[in-house]
Amino acid sequence: MTDLETPVSAPPVPAPRRVAPALLGYVAVRALGLFVLAVWSAARGKNAHTLLTARWDSLWYTRVAELGYGYEVRLPNGDVHSNLAFFPLLPWLEHLLHALTPLSYADAGLAVALLASLAAAWGIFAVADLVYGPRVGVCAVLVWAVLPVGIVQSMAYSESLFTALAAWSLYAVLTGRWVGAGALAALAGLTRPVGLAVVAAVWTAGVVSFVRDRSGGAREQSASDVQGAHDGEQAPETSSAARARRTPQPTGAHHATRAPHIPYTPYAPYASYSAPIWRRALGMLLAPAGTAAYVLWVGHRTGKGPLGYLDVQAGWRNGFDGGYAFARFVGDKFTSFPSAPAGAGLIVGVGLLLWLYVTGPRQRQPLPLLVYTGVVLALALCASSYFGSKPRLLMPAFPVLFPLARALARLRTGRSALVTAGVAVASAVYGAFWLNGSGPP
Repeated sequence: MTDLETPVSAPPVPAPRRVAPALLGYVAVRALGLFVLAVWSAARGKNAHTLLTARWDSLWYTRVAELGYGYEVRLPNGDVHSNLAFFPLLPWLEHLLHALTPLSYADAGLAVALLASLAAAWGIFAVADLVYGPRVGVCAVLVWAVLPVGIVQSMAYSESLFTALAAWSLYAVLTGRWVGAGALAALAGLTRPVGLAVVAAVWTAGVVSFVRDRSGGAREQSASDVQGAHDGEQAPETSSAARARRTPQPTGAHHATRAPHIPYTPYAPYASYSAPIWRRALGMLLAPAGTAAYVLWVGHRTGKGPLGYLDVQAGWRNGFDGGYAFARFVGDKFTSFPSAPAGAGLIVGVGLLLWLYVTGPRQRQPLPLLVYTGVVLALALCASSYFGSKPRLLMPAFPVLFPLARALARLRTGRSALVTAGVAVASAVYGAFWLNGSGPP
């Protein structure tokens, strides 16, 4: 095994005691949201449990879990809504939990979502803690919890499950656990189409690691030749010294576990040099397996080949047009005064998202996080339909919240708690209003 392949100890997964403040805060925020939803729904004569488990997309997932694929709705305008549009991992888990417990399919979906939301919060903490430290990790979880559409995290939807798989895959990449990263990326690809974002992050990190293997080895050989020409042959550098010089360092809570005098490199995976080549290659091969398997299966089932899934999405009038349709949707808001403030709000919201994203490199976010977030933002903002779903589709892009988490972490604890509590109340009220009104498609 060469120096470039010599393993370096990866930081451990954050222990329950370390992540406990983040999880307790997360549970408190989500419990507040569910309480307000229950009170609001009762006041309007509706059932909060039904809103969480048996409305909108949750019905489609439940039908897949119970009856499998093949159901479709033909609309008068000719559109065909097929349940093949819904990726299978959540329905599989619903079916499994229903088979093992007395829970109905709908309740099984809710249980999966609630457990997955805790796993997602833990994963978000792990990533933010690794990069910026535990205080920012706690704040990142709280900021994610208090999103205006955060109530979706407690619904029988796939957002929480996908975010959990994506967060832990990214953590695995950043800590050199390549096979785990690839396996989790494959599962994310079985959960939502945006699993491509996780695949892109894993592949980018892998390519960077291979390129730096070659360039690092060439520089070391060149330096050795020059030194030999001046001083004669000398003993080669020790394995640990060469490895330490090449391993990028985090600035977060695990900084002390690696050589502290080595500067942090923001655009490389932390442990890109710490795993054997075969592990990195295997992780990269595993990453797209989930998405590829489902898309190819849909193509075979529909008889339309590899592009069959795109035809299924077209039946829902969903596609990717680079943001043209969304831009027209926003522009149409300015055609009348009552809707103009909504249009202005959309522009401000998108502008804030883009500003937070470009702030990431300035705050030394690693390249895998930037790639993942960029792909999630692009797929959500540039989709050609379901404009009201965009806030929900953006929810897995948790690294874009890290600048807000860092700002919150800089406040005194009392002030930070007060700000978080105020936003949590507003989020809970909005979530109850939203689900009792139009709700998420």
